[in-house]
Amino acid sequence: MFRSTVFRTVFAGVLGVAVAIPGFAAQPQKPDSDQDKHLDIQSNAGDLHVGNDADARKAGLPLYPGARRRHDEENSGAANLSLFTNAFGVKLVVAKYDSDDAAAKIVDFYREKLKKYGKVLECHTRDHTGAHADFNDDDEKAKALKCEGDNQGPVTELKVGTEDDQHVVAIESNEGGKGSNFALVYVHTRGKQGDI
Repeated sequence: MFRSTVFRTVFAGVLGVAVAIPGFAAQPQKPDSDQDKHLDIQSNAGDLHVGNDADARKAGLPLYPGARRRHDEENSGAANLSLFTNAFGVKLVVAKYDSDDAAAKIVDFYREKLKKYGKVLECHTRDHTGAHADFNDDDEKAKALKCEGDNQGPVTELKVGTEDDQHVVAIESNEGGKGSNFALVYVHTRGKQGDI
């Protein structure tokens, strides 16, 4: 469902930095539950968290009533990645869900819930492109979110915020018209001067 370029880029970058910074001390992962596996690494150079412990709350949104966490072989139902150093910080939360309700009901629910973060942009895509983040410290103006491509397709994306601090909800009807699936995404990045 959610094939995000930024997810792969951020994940690779976070892991690459963690491996490259000496002095990280790994904290043990929770061995007793397949539902909540994570790795925490802390050092004087920075902190890293990689896990599948993402949920709607960590994405800054309420869970749609009756929704169930999505689990399938192709995609994990959740990802929670963060890396904080003195030079930069990045946080990415992705939580995927299934619902028996029609996509339009979910769109209406999240359009209202996202308003607390600002003006909601509604886009339509052919697949879940997800959130985009810009890691350029030289650009002091926050870049506004925009719709990508020709703004046509079966996936509705609700976006709010800027490229470096955004919430995205991507909703799609299931094949055959029975129910829907959706992804809740939160991306926050900062350079040297920002807080996360």
